[in-house]
Amino acid sequence: MAAVQGGLVDAVEEKDIKTEPSNDGCGNNNANDARPLSTSPGSGASAGSNASAAAGPPEDQQTLLAVLQFLKKNKLTESVDILRREAGLPEDSPDLKAGGDPGSGSAGAAGDGNAGGGDASSLLSRVTTASSAVAPAPTKAVAEDQPDVNVVLSAYSQQGDPKLYPVYYSGLKRFIESVLDCHRAELSQVFYPLFVHMYLELVYNNHESEAKAFFDKFSGDQECYYEDDLRVLSSLSKREHMRGNETLLDFRTSKFVLRISRDSYQLLKRHLQERQNNQIWNIIQEHLYIDIFDGMPRSKSQIDAMSGSLAGEGKREANKAKVYYGLLKEPEIELPLDDEDEEAENEEGKPKKKKPKKDNMGSKSKKQDPNAPAQTRIPLPELKDSDKLDKIMYMKEATKRIRLGPDNLPSICFYSFLNAYQGLTAVDFTDDSSLIAGGFADSTVRVWSVTPKKLRKVKSAADLNLIDKESDDVLERIMDEKTASESKILYGHGGPVYGISFSPDRNYLLSSSEDGTVRLWSLQTFTCLVGYKGHNYPVWDTQFSPHGYYFVSGGHDRVARLWATDHYQPLRIFSGHLADVTCTRFHPNSNYLATGSSDRTIRLWDVLNGNCVRIFTGHKGPIHALAFSPNGKFLASGATDGRVLLWDIGHGLMIGELKGHTDSIYSLRFSRDGEILASGSMDNTVRLWNATKAFDDLETDDFTAATGHVHLQDNSQELLLGTYLSKSTPVIHLHFTRRNLLLAAGAYNP
Repeated sequence: MAAVQGGLVDAVEEKDIKTEPSNDGCGNNNANDARPLSTSPGSGASAGSNASAAAGPPEDQQTLLAVLQFLKKNKLTESVDILRREAGLPEDSPDLKAGGDPGSGSAGAAGDGNAGGGDASSLLSRVTTASSAVAPAPTKAVAEDQPDVNVVLSAYSQQGDPKLYPVYYSGLKRFIESVLDCHRAELSQVFYPLFVHMYLELVYNNHESEAKAFFDKFSGDQECYYEDDLRVLSSLSKREHMRGNETLLDFRTSKFVLRISRDSYQLLKRHLQERQNNQIWNIIQEHLYIDIFDGMPRSKSQIDAMSGSLAGEGKREANKAKVYYGLLKEPEIELPLDDEDEEAENEEGKPKKKKPKKDNMGSKSKKQDPNAPAQTRIPLPELKDSDKLDKIMYMKEATKRIRLGPDNLPSICFYSFLNAYQGLTAVDFTDDSSLIAGGFADSTVRVWSVTPKKLRKVKSAADLNLIDKESDDVLERIMDEKTASESKILYGHGGPVYGISFSPDRNYLLSSSEDGTVRLWSLQTFTCLVGYKGHNYPVWDTQFSPHGYYFVSGGHDRVARLWATDHYQPLRIFSGHLADVTCTRFHPNSNYLATGSSDRTIRLWDVLNGNCVRIFTGHKGPIHALAFSPNGKFLASGATDGRVLLWDIGHGLMIGELKGHTDSIYSLRFSRDGEILASGSMDNTVRLWNATKAFDDLETDDFTAATGHVHLQDNSQELLLGTYLSKSTPVIHLHFTRRNLLLAAGAYNP
């Protein structure tokens, strides 16, 4: 039955198959070498007189009726109508005779008449065996060249001649190297996916020695950023090896995306059609998604900036959804006058200086950002009295915030974890910088107070009953002074703790572990309140929403999950990455979250509906750090390739590249006003970058270009404001205090 559908592709679905070089829908273009590779749906009309002579034998009529009955029986009414139309049968006719003369009735089915084996008898012979005695000669040629139907069913079951694979690949390579420079860079993108799929095809079909020879000959030609993938690929030398490899399975089932200009694509298409290179064309059709754009071809540097991920570049369509990146309107809270200000020496001066700042903050909160989501777009927790008090404290601190810039860099306070013996795996600070927590490889979580105030537990239930609940200092009275200490240890996980996050109100702490769970700890009792089970494998990262209540986790199972603290099941599951989700970060408005992955892509997800609204590619290694700018417009990402990439969320484009680190980047943070970007790396350094200049230098006209490509300036040295080296401590976490002091943390590595 598949053959009948294949035979009808040209007449019915031609307009949907832009890149089909064959005429019979199954990849064959050698039935007649002189025939054009694309024929229009109506091209058979003129061939009626030639075809009518070939449609007469009663066996063909019976076969056609049998096919129609089979389709009717299986309720494939659309296919019945198409076949009736092609064979020239009236709608109400039960058999061929009712349609009048059989010869004239078949005229409509003739694709190219005698020219290409597309007549009615050719069509029908595909249902019967190829060796049928009544089939005319042209039909035999088509039937013999018909590829295995398993091409449709299995990705790599094509039985091409294994000795010709290097010839095909070399031929394409020679062609691409001979084209004009402007097209060469774009067309060179096909080398890597073709190489991988041709190698896997050889392995799948048990041509082990040919596969090894093919790998050895051409693996050196691939881009350097695919080295790790090629190392994994080289270990797959038998079909059995392919079955258990999840990453490979994804590479096989998801289409590798290439972004190519229309001119370059036409060159490639023409070459493959002229050479009738079915093997390569089938791989392009089956496994590659070519995102064609109109305009000038991209340069090598532009392509290199965007390529490197496991599945090629992100489709342009994937980055066109509307993103509400603006900030939510701040609740209106009256800021009381600070006692310190009244007692200050310069009584008139200080309040006058500060009043405008307070007014500015107030006016900001009153204006609704046009790019902001509606306040009620997702349900957010209501502010408690304690939250309002904290907001007031935050606003007071903000009035004393140091304005940073190229001439006014922040001080950096470094917290070194001594005697951690490389066991420190995660660090986090509270928003007010009063607590620091560390996750360790021995499955413990440790919390320290970094202020003179010690950590205390809440009193027991019996003692709480004795307290006067109406007293003003009830919050102090409920704490047990006997339990006061500088640090607390939290036990409960069954494996190394890879991610930790404080809640915005400092009452809770999240931790994620190799044991597949996320735990919620109370910082009042220092006990585990909930264990969230959903991931089947290690959970690499977790983070609270800026508004609390929601949190996200990402792990080895290649999905991120959105949770609420009062639900033990996830609210959303974000699936799409082809490898581990290594880091997660909420957008400042809590309506979106970003995930970084070992597949070397960053995805932005909509919390409301779970859709992926942005895919960013460009990193050459697993991504371990993400940071949103305070205004919500930009995203910074850091990876094992030592590069920091800057992204414009609204337009979905890469807008900057910061080079300087010599090892993996594990932490990124914007200063509170967004002027400075700090990056911490395993190369034992903290680097400060001029974020304002990086974003202000952009020409917004570039964003409106149809191709959507921006030429990146190589200005890392101009943007680098300072490099600060620790003695021997990799930097795994950074945090700006409310007054813009930079805190850094890591474990001393003797």
